[in-house]
Amino acid sequence: MSKSVIFFCLILCSSCGIYSFSGSSIPADAKSISVDYFKNNALTKQPILSQLLSEKLKDFFIQRTNLQLQNQDGDLHFSGEITKYEIKPMSINSNETAGQNRLTISVKVKYSNRFQLENNFDQTFSRYKDFDSSLNLNEIEEELIEEISKQLIDDIFNKSVVNW
Repeated sequence: MSKSVIFFCLILCSSCGIYSFSGSSIPADAKSISVDYFKNNALTKQPILSQLLSEKLKDFFIQRTNLQLQNQDGDLHFSGEITKYEIKPMSINSNETAGQNRLTISVKVKYSNRFQLENNFDQTFSRYKDFDSSLNLNEIEEELIEEISKQLIDDIFNKSVVNW
């Protein structure tokens, strides 16, 4: 590829007002992000969930964007609450016991983008993971929460800055 083509591509990318290193489209003027603590308002409380979701969302943006973390009033701002933490039987065996259970976590997120108001949203995201009912929940719960949280964070990131 010639130097002039590479130069042209660099000029084109830098002049569009949006940068993207992870498939995201964040306004060039956006310099900061703030994430409020996600309070757990689910009927069933899981002690680590609020802290885990809040910190994972911060870490995800810091690792994948050039945004600086602020305690409040970031150019991109997230707030919300955990609305569901539920374990339900999913498949019943012939002896009328659950063969599989499902852990579902839902989080309501309010997103504000200071530079692209049309991208603001207030939406509930929900993900689940099925697991064998013969397993001891205390032994696998943290792993399930980690997996579901990762999926939720991906969904929130995609909705807020990827716009797919």
